[in-house]
Amino acid sequence: MSRDAFICDALRSPIGRYAGSLACVRADDLAAIPIRALLARHPSLAGSVDEVIFGCANQAGEDNRNVARMAALLAGLPDKVPGTTMNRLCASGLDAVGTAARAIRAGELDLVIAGGVESMTRAPLAMAKAEAAFQRSTDIYDTTIDWRFINPLTKAQYGVDS
Repeated sequence: MSRDAFICDALRSPIGRYAGSLACVRADDLAAIPIRALLARHPSLAGSVDEVIFGCANQAGEDNRNVARMAALLAGLPDKVPGTTMNRLCASGLDAVGTAARAIRAGELDLVIAGGVESMTRAPLAMAKAEAAFQRSTDIYDTTIDWRFINPLTKAQYGVDS
C-alpha cells in the first residue's frame, strides 16, 4: 500500500558566492545550520528522524565523507540517525528530496530530513597518484568544476576533455 509523502517544513542556508562571505564555512557546518533550525522549530522531532539524505555534487574535500551524516551529527541528531549523501551533480539536492519521498511512500521511512549542500570555494586541489615509482611529475586538478581524473577510454570515446 502506497502512502503519501509531504514536505512539512522547509529551510535553507544562506546562498553565497565563490570566495564570498561563506568562504570560511565548511560544507558540513553549512548543512547543519538548517537541520539545527528545524530541530529548534520542532524539538520533539529529534528522536523521530529516520534518516538525513543530502545531495552533494563535489564531494572532494571536507564534504567527501558522507556529508549528510556529518551534518546530522553536527546538528545534534542522535548518533543512531543514519545519513546518505547522493551525487547527481546539479540535481543532487532535488534527487535527495525525491529519494526521501519515495522511501516514505514505500513505507521504508516515516520522517526524513532531505536537501543539499555544496561549498565550491572550499573545494580542494587534487593531485593524481603517481603511475610509476619515483615519478617526478603529476597532474593537479581544481575540483570546483569540470571533469577530473578522466578515464582515457572515456576521453577517446566521447572526446571529453578537462
